[in-house]
Amino acid sequence: MSLQFLQNYYPNSIFSVFSFLGFMACMVPLPWHLEAWNAGMCLYMVWTGLGCLILFINSIVWHHNAINWSPIWCDITSRYIVGLNFAIPATCLAVTRRLYYIIAIRIPAGKVDNHRAVIVDIAIGLGIPFLGMVIQYIPQGHRFNIFEDIGCWPFTWNTIVGLAFVCLPPVGICLISGVYAVLGIHSFWKSRTDIDEILLGMGHRNLTPSRYIRLLCFSSLGVLITIPFALYELGLNLHNGFVQPWTGWRATHVGFQRVDQWPAIIWKSKSYFVIPLEGSRWSVVGSAVLFFVFFSFADEAIKKYRSALRAVSTNIGLSTDTGDTFTPLASSTLSSSTVSLKVDVKTSFPPTAMTSPGHVIDISPIRPQSCPVGPHVLVASPLVRPSNEFTAIEMPPLARTNTYQVV
Repeated sequence: MSLQFLQNYYPNSIFSVFSFLGFMACMVPLPWHLEAWNAGMCLYMVWTGLGCLILFINSIVWHHNAINWSPIWCDITSRYIVGLNFAIPATCLAVTRRLYYIIAIRIPAGKVDNHRAVIVDIAIGLGIPFLGMVIQYIPQGHRFNIFEDIGCWPFTWNTIVGLAFVCLPPVGICLISGVYAVLGIHSFWKSRTDIDEILLGMGHRNLTPSRYIRLLCFSSLGVLITIPFALYELGLNLHNGFVQPWTGWRATHVGFQRVDQWPAIIWKSKSYFVIPLEGSRWSVVGSAVLFFVFFSFADEAIKKYRSALRAVSTNIGLSTDTGDTFTPLASSTLSSSTVSLKVDVKTSFPPTAMTSPGHVIDISPIRPQSCPVGPHVLVASPLVRPSNEFTAIEMPPLARTNTYQVV
């Protein structure tokens, strides 16, 4: 994979867009999953979502440069990337283990049992990654690396100790998770005829059979994807002969404060840099895509995404209204002198929102004022009179979603 190919067909902005979308896909439906007491799934979303956010920020800050702008930020994010390498397999293990115990062991869903299950899932989903962050310091040769267009990245000295402490544990976690996934599928298949009664009898009302299947398929597929990628990266290191003998703690940490800065013209021209780096950061985005495919088409998830889209549209000034009916833009009372409304030109006046028993706002002396770029403005005196009738108005032939201001 050459530098010319990467520059011409794969601009860094593509990764920036997908990593941000991955962050949104994981974090928007998080409150809904928190309500289901599925700690393993929630930890997967948090780890993956924050990983996408960190990689997104790094791809923006270090676009076309490899300058050490913020050493503290790089210390934190490079350590987080190390933990993420352990976290995704660990959270999949927490999910598959929980699903197996629900069907095979028939764990009831009482308050004490839920608390115990959550504590175990948190210990797996947080304890294993934090332990991985700690032990990675043993083969860590220097502080961190900075790759142009990628940003901060952890450095692990390619020794036997590095392979044993950093590369192999995620593979082992995936294998254990795969065992639980196979056992869970077997238990589900044996109990498929009365799965509804089992889940309801154990008190798992938030876990429907379809959701159980989605969770099991999601975690199993995550394991099937992670194992080949980890083994391929391990085989690439062994094939290229980069594994060096362990020479001790002191020799490994000599000049530990060093920061290596790699321009794109160098690291993108070497396949043994491109494949692990690009594969590692795209695997985080792929984990977010995997979650989106399995869990983002449920009714509750669609509502969460739609609500987030509406909030973003409102903040940037875009309207999501259909324009079929008028919508008040500012609340009004009969004593107000200015009312802003979004109205349908086919709607009769006065709108219901502007009336009260025995009183209406007289807007008969309306005269349109032209506005070349802004909304049309209709001006009328703030006259309130007792009446049971109102004066009909012939509206000008304007667009149905124009905004009017009645003064």
